Order: sequence, then C-alpha cells, then structure tokens
Amino acid sequence: MKKRDIKILLVDDEPDILEIVGYNLSSQGYQISTAENGVDGVKKAKKEKPHLIILDVMMPEMDGIEACEQIRKVPELSDTIITFLTARGEDYSQMAGFEAGADDYITKPIKPKVLVSKVKALLRRLKEEEKPDEVLKIGNLTINREEYKITIKGEELILPRKEFELLSLLATKPNKVFKREEILDKVWGNEVVVGGRTIDVHIRKLREKIGDKKFKTIKGVGYKFVD
Repeated sequence: MKKRDIKILLVDDEPDILEIVGYNLSSQGYQISTAENGVDGVKKAKKEKPHLIILDVMMPEMDGIEACEQIRKVPELSDTIITFLTARGEDYSQMAGFEAGADDYITKPIKPKVLVSKVKALLRRLKEEEKPDEVLKIGNLTINREEYKITIKGEELILPRKEFELLSLLATKPNKVFKREEILDKVWGNEVVVGGRTIDVHIRKLREKIGDKKFKTIKGVGYKFVD
C-alpha cells in the first residue's frame, strides 16, 4: 500500500497538536484528517474508515477511552490501528486504553522524527502477510482468520483486533503453551514496546467473552488455549 493511500485520523482538542502532528505526517505523504473531540472523532472514523487513528485521552464531550470503545464496536473498523497520544503516562491510563481496544500508546511531548518513526512502525502491521482463507473450528468456536470473524454456538462475536489476533494465535495450536515473549512478538510485533501486563489484560477480556476455562495460565511462562 502506497503512503498516499493510507488515511490517518488525528483526534485531539489542542489545535497546536493537530497542526504539528498533521503537518509532520502529511509531509510524509499520508492522507490526514482531524477532529477536535471524541464525538466528532467517532463520526469521522465511521465515515472515512482510516487505517490509523491517533487519539488524545483527555478531550471534551467524549474522552479518548470512550471514543476508542465506540470505534471498536464498528465491524468495518476492526482492522483500524488505534494509538493514544497523550501526556498522561500513568499505568492506569495505559491499561484503560488497552482495555478499550487500543493497539499502542504514545506519550507526548514527542519529537516529530520520533513520532513519524513510531507511526511507520505501527503502519507496518498493514503489511503483515495476508491472512489465508483459513477457518479454524474448535468445538463450538469458529475462527475465520481472513474475515476477522468469531462465531460461538452459531452467534457472531466481534473482537478488537489484538484480542482476535491473540485468540487466533493461541487457537492455532490448542494445548500448546505460548511463551509471553512469543506472544508479544507475534501479536504486537517486536518493533513496539508494550508492558507485560498488556497480555494479561487481553487474556482477561477473552476469558470474559469466550470462556474462562478456554485459557490456562502457566505461571511464569505464558498461556495456552484449551480445546
């Protein structure tokens, strides 16, 4: 995919941030659109279907966490990469972001060159190998890895991108223990630094949606999917 075809949505209530970030990314050839609050951000995301959304956390009308949750409910945006850009670096803010369905977290202030590099790293995920037309069937669970669809007992379940990729990875080899390092590398990519608790948060969400008994924690090692 060429840069001019990649759409990036910036959502921040600070005009200076929108201008600076927008300028640096548009100068790289990306298509840039902006919104100044969460409500407008969700509307634009639904309309424009961007490849990447950069969200501020603290915004009027609807904050970034809620906006992310709303975006993740839209099936057409399941492949959209979402990252938070915020001055708040506390662990609880980061965990709240990941729980809402975010893929990454960028703390500002950040130098323009570093931001551009970070965005390039995030967009590499769009170049991941195409998913084969493969359907995994494990008991009453069906995983369509090409269409990003989950079906449980005949009912479709929409999962955020990272939850889907984590489930898909574990389910490819039921009962195999996947080490935490392998999970981070294959689901998040080794170019992105995320905390170890990120996996725990996503596993907890999957347990709530798929079933607690389907996932087993191997203390100090990793996780496995139980068939």
